Amino acid sequence: MTLPHAPLATFYFFFFAVTGAMLPFWPLYLESLGFTPVAIGTLVALVMVTKIVAPNVWGWVADRRGRRMALVRLGCFTATLVFAAVLLSSRFWWLALLMVIYSFFWNAALPQFEAVTLNHLEGRVERYSRIRLWGSVGFVIAVVALGRMIEQGGAAVVPVAILSLLACVALASLLVEDAGTRPAPAGQTSLLTVLRKPPVLALLAACLLMQASHGPYYAFYSIYLEEHGYPASSIGALWALGVVAEVVVFLFMQRLVPWAGLRNLFLLAFALTAVRWVMVALLVESGVAMLCAQLLHAASFGLYHAVAIALVHREFTAGHQGRGQALYSSLSFGAGGAAGAFMAGYAWQSAGATVTWLAAAALSALALLLAWRYVVFPPAPLLRANARFPLQ
Repeated sequence: MTLPHAPLATFYFFFFAVTGAMLPFWPLYLESLGFTPVAIGTLVALVMVTKIVAPNVWGWVADRRGRRMALVRLGCFTATLVFAAVLLSSRFWWLALLMVIYSFFWNAALPQFEAVTLNHLEGRVERYSRIRLWGSVGFVIAVVALGRMIEQGGAAVVPVAILSLLACVALASLLVEDAGTRPAPAGQTSLLTVLRKPPVLALLAACLLMQASHGPYYAFYSIYLEEHGYPASSIGALWALGVVAEVVVFLFMQRLVPWAGLRNLFLLAFALTAVRWVMVALLVESGVAMLCAQLLHAASFGLYHAVAIALVHREFTAGHQGRGQALYSSLSFGAGGAAGAFMAGYAWQSAGATVTWLAAAALSALALLLAWRYVVFPPAPLLRANARFPLQ
């Protein structure tokens, strides 16, 4: 990472530190308040539901006004102020309302920031993973530190920690300058025309299924481990291990692409994700198996996200960049994540944990078949050793 890109890395660091505090420990906090699995799944899903709408609203505004960082700052500062109200009450409907408002603004930030980052790189998108990995570092530090804090002070520290990190994200957004958006080429096709392409539809559908398979992971993984005797520090360490594996993938992605090709890496990500959920379902009593399953996060997020964001960047060009990234976020992490969390809540309560995890594995396998059959990848010349990652 070069020094001019340090502000970008700083933003990613704190943004995903929030994720490192929220994903593993927010469900534990909700459980400490006495909420049922359905209620927990619903509250987790609400954060994801707004990703269906919010990124597209903000992406539409950004593509027309061009001031992406102004929107990122608005989203971050407003989300921080709204989340502070969590400290006022722990009633379900109050938290549900706050999660909808908070996530509407919070989910506006990342897709636009991704577009800003790629524009800062001025075509050298092979540098993206080296900047994005600092987000993974932030996640690891947050998840390990908060795990220890919970063991010492209980789950009540979770909302305070999240709020503190949100404030850091808002301040970090002030360090990043906007980057000019490339003008749309004359005669550029409409966004609807792009979306009508079968390969684009297949790509977005596969991404949706992939994130739906992560529903039990985001909503119940920490609770699942706690029920099987894992202490909070070990739970945090397992989450952190998965993200460390993700960092390694980001570091070596530039070499992996010419060696294996985008297609093989994408399909491998789906296949290993299915294996991961089967291991979690059947081998939870084995600490070694859980370590191995978390290492597969390198595939289920690292490989998957690096290839997916490259394909989205290729399909949605120039004047469609903001909305392209927004659609990727809203349909995968939004619709897919929300559907997965909702279904996981009901499946967990009615059919049990094992069935829920195996259903997640089936969703990953379905995404694999869809990507294998319909997603179009760049021609082989782009994957030579001297090619820039992810796409020219």
